[in-house]
Amino acid sequence: MKKLSLVLSFLTLVICGCGGSSKTVTADFTFAAGPATVSVMNGGAPQAVSVAVSALNGFTGTVSIAVSGLPTGVTATPATLSLSAGQIGQFMLTAASAAVSSSAGTLTFTATSGSLSHTATTTLAVTAGNTTATLSDTSFDFGGNLLGSTVAKSVVTVTNTGASDLSLAPTLTGDASYAIVPTGSCGATLAAGMTCNEIVSYTPTVASGGTAQTATLNLGLGDVDAATSDTVALTAMSAAVPVGTVTATNNPQVALYSVTLPFPGSMTVNFGTDTTYGRSTWSESTSVNGGTINMLVAGMLPTTTYHMQAAIVLANGVTATDTDHTFATKAALVPVPATITTTPGATPQPGVEEITIITGQKGVAVTDLQGGVLWSYLAPAGEEIDGAKLLPNGHWLITVADGQTANFLHLPFPPNNVIAVREIDLAGNIVRELSMADLNLELAAAGYSLTLDQFHHDITPLPNGHWIVLTSTEKMFNNLPGYPGVTNVLGDVIIDIDENLRPVWVWSEFDHLDINRHPYQFPDWTHTNAVIYSPSDGNLIISMRHQNWVIKVAYNDGAGNGDILWHLGYQGDFKLVGGTDPIDWQYAQHYPYLFSANSSGIFKLGLMDNGDDRVGCVAASACPYSTIPVFQIDEGAKTATLLQNQKLPPNLYSFFGGNTELLDNGDIEYDLAGTANPTLGSDIFEVTPGATPTNVWHLHTNGVYAYRGYRIPSLYPGVQW
Repeated sequence: MKKLSLVLSFLTLVICGCGGSSKTVTADFTFAAGPATVSVMNGGAPQAVSVAVSALNGFTGTVSIAVSGLPTGVTATPATLSLSAGQIGQFMLTAASAAVSSSAGTLTFTATSGSLSHTATTTLAVTAGNTTATLSDTSFDFGGNLLGSTVAKSVVTVTNTGASDLSLAPTLTGDASYAIVPTGSCGATLAAGMTCNEIVSYTPTVASGGTAQTATLNLGLGDVDAATSDTVALTAMSAAVPVGTVTATNNPQVALYSVTLPFPGSMTVNFGTDTTYGRSTWSESTSVNGGTINMLVAGMLPTTTYHMQAAIVLANGVTATDTDHTFATKAALVPVPATITTTPGATPQPGVEEITIITGQKGVAVTDLQGGVLWSYLAPAGEEIDGAKLLPNGHWLITVADGQTANFLHLPFPPNNVIAVREIDLAGNIVRELSMADLNLELAAAGYSLTLDQFHHDITPLPNGHWIVLTSTEKMFNNLPGYPGVTNVLGDVIIDIDENLRPVWVWSEFDHLDINRHPYQFPDWTHTNAVIYSPSDGNLIISMRHQNWVIKVAYNDGAGNGDILWHLGYQGDFKLVGGTDPIDWQYAQHYPYLFSANSSGIFKLGLMDNGDDRVGCVAASACPYSTIPVFQIDEGAKTATLLQNQKLPPNLYSFFGGNTELLDNGDIEYDLAGTANPTLGSDIFEVTPGATPTNVWHLHTNGVYAYRGYRIPSLYPGVQW
């Protein structure tokens, strides 16, 4: 700045003629150039040399000015100037990156008007750049954006790789949707060895259509040679905020919410009885431009009008919301006549209750903790659903059949009866299905001499995507002890079904158990009612109600030989600790549940002990009764220690069905499927753990049986309601 001021002062003196007086014979002009010395950098920013003309003795002509003495690689812009007296002009000197460097040289500026001519000189030095710099990228794509939304991104990182300060003067040209964001961006100077980011925002106001909206960011790097890249090409696309549609589905409590996203992204639907919403679905996404997301919205009470709104998140972080939509639900497919009691001051585990109804209108229902039905699936006419599990993909896995003993007792089948395992979506649409007829064909093709009758009681999805299905079959025996003649025995077969719905591991109880051990309700020999996966060792834990046993089988993730590793229960392999043998073992039990993260070595296992044929009662009037035992299993020492064993009163004796589970808050939930409290129905309790459990929450079904009851977080995996 000081040098420029001196130059301007000098030129002003020349123009005004303030330096003194002279005698004039003819009209003439004076001419000057400055500064006296100028330095340009190879590939660097242009440098200015100013020239000025002033009149002498009434000079009024036009002066043409040219420059000579430019070294190779140095150019002057413009090549010539034309000035009138009293005017100042500028030549911009630029050195190419390949210009010859020199410490000093002379430029001559020649001013000519007719026969009059004057010259002025400036010393010129051409130097190499005094630092170096690199850019992380020369292009940046913002992706897609929605009109009116601003997305700010760090589009480039600048690194000063030299030993001197680097100057920056960023500018933007192109589409007006782009703007430099000063906060957080590079400053005017970047010290040697340092980096900085340049941040640009993109706020489209007009849809781009099929042509990208572009701009160029010029970082204006100084003190570097011309070969250094200092521009970044910016591109983006834009579209209007999409508007979704809401339509009815086959399920009167489930809506289909569809949104077509112009760019890759995801959406979640918020819904509730007013525009504060309150509940949310999970997130589903599309990875393509113009992809449609179809979200099944479930979790709404029957005969109620709901508001719902999609929350959209594009892959680049842009967010938007759809307009509000309304949807009116209708009556539930499976009603659940229920009475709910919550203990004052107690807080139940959040979530919803999954219930399998096996009398009345049979099917699967999910209720809120006040007993309102939020979702249900009606079993086909005459059939029942025992096993039902929510899959990681948001679908349901269910068994549909006539009941385990239907074939065995030669019961009449309903017209068009269905015996199958199904994967269904929330609307009830069948995604995949394996019928018993197809499974028998697959088994025959694989060389198994088995004919299966029913799917029943349970189905277990595995981490690898396979399904463990529980099936029944019959086998004829002659002259069993106590059973002269031919006896038709009903037993169970457990099968691993792969992703292609083909059997890949088959385990028949007839191959591994003693047909002459039948403590309860023979010839319904084993009446297996649950299979759970043991994640610690890849084996299976199986509940056999009519054997009064829970066993572990060597499955080994499909590579096991099927050996029974142990039997838990009366006359089994474990010593009972903390209880009285035989009365405190489980009898006619249902559904083992892991109460610890590990499932081998030393671990905890809970049960629903129905107690139907309990051994060891002092008097008949003292039995039967049901309990909820939690065992600590030590597989090495072969001990089963009763950590707690809630003995239920006579009115809560459950003669069949049920299950138990450990909730996330540490409480224990159990379903007593068949009770008389206070009327025939089922009782589902959430209780505190410990020697004297207290009730937290209680659901009683009036006149219908709930075969199983589970607390699940919501109807969407990973979402807690």
